[in-house]
Amino acid sequence: MHDFHNDDAIEVAFAPSFSIGERVVARSVIRNDGTYTGKNMGEILANRGDVGYVTRIDTFLQRFYIYAVHFVETDHLVGMREKELCTLDHLPEDVLACLGERAAALRSIGLGNADGDRVVGGAAFGARNTGTMHRTMESLEPAYS
Repeated sequence: MHDFHNDDAIEVAFAPSFSIGERVVARSVIRNDGTYTGKNMGEILANRGDVGYVTRIDTFLQRFYIYAVHFVETDHLVGMREKELCTLDHLPEDVLACLGERAAALRSIGLGNADGDRVVGGAAFGARNTGTMHRTMESLEPAYS
């Protein structure tokens, strides 16, 4: 990952931090800034700990990557910056070490099952165990801020 806290950085000079299809989690509450059609300005689109999948990667102002993230539980498709997301598929080894046994729970979070989750292109998408993700995010924050 890059220095995403520096808004002067030109992210597009580097490869994107996330790939299409990657499971990600919202690092904070995301509210409508007026660009999300059908929702009031300020309305919550994603809560901290919500699990989604990157569906598209675009750029903004020829500087920043914007990741289109489909949050399955709410069925919202939200454009997000790198600093607003955390991967679930490629956590650094030091973070996994800090999580210990809890890291095993991350493997199934956000993955679908045969009990009513949607199947798209042969892959099941669902919001199984998102409550576990919210609790894990709370315990992860000091290790991965």
